Amino acid sequence: MYWVYDLPNWLFGVLSVALFVMIGVGALYFTRSWAKKMHGVDRSHNDIVSFYFAGVTVFYGITLGLLAVGAWTTYSDVQGKVDHEATALGVLYRDVGAYPDPVRSILQEDLRRYARQVIDIGWPLQRRGIVPNNATGLLNNFQEHFLSYEPSNERQKIIAAASYKEFNDLTASRRARLDSVTAEMPGPLWTLVIVGALICLAVTLFFHVESFSMHLSMTALFSALLGLMIYLIAVLDNPYRGKVSVTPEPLEQVYRQIMSPGK
Repeated sequence: MYWVYDLPNWLFGVLSVALFVMIGVGALYFTRSWAKKMHGVDRSHNDIVSFYFAGVTVFYGITLGLLAVGAWTTYSDVQGKVDHEATALGVLYRDVGAYPDPVRSILQEDLRRYARQVIDIGWPLQRRGIVPNNATGLLNNFQEHFLSYEPSNERQKIIAAASYKEFNDLTASRRARLDSVTAEMPGPLWTLVIVGALICLAVTLFFHVESFSMHLSMTALFSALLGLMIYLIAVLDNPYRGKVSVTPEPLEQVYRQIMSPGK
């Protein structure tokens, strides 16, 4: 189902809503006469149906709301991890700028290459659900070059300690970002979302409304709402996929403002 993330965002939303409206309206057409027979001519059981409908929608609505909040929290957390990595990268680049040449130029070039590898090569892989490992060698090179320099005075030792702390922060932030590439809602929860929506639609079919146009309109609106909610969860479920996704913009900004040659 990952192909849906390749669609334009508006088309994904329209298809989600249209699918549920088609299911709801189509089922109403096929079951209207059956529902009328179930109620009988002398008496309506809409009060009983309303009781069950309220119970089902309350339970499902709470579940769906919690999942939507959880999906948004995951999306925000992933964005925060990228922001933190970009901050650590910028601070580290500034710290090693206090080193004397030629070690300063070597270390800053290592960090520039790392940033471009993440942005240009790693990010497209993440958008396909692949955990990139292309920048590991560059961080290893930086660490090797960094540790090969021996500070000669107290000031340089302080700078070296601060720089290595930021390097550790950068590697930890990178690991957190890579761990979140495959973060998504488990299959059983998606089963609950889809089957729960179909159950809610099924309960609406037990109502008997004299005005078919009224029943049709209410069913279509209810189906559209379910489609919109599921669309929202699906969009946020994979933070790196689709048009609404976490981008490398924080890293791009750090590169443009701090790291680009000539800065």
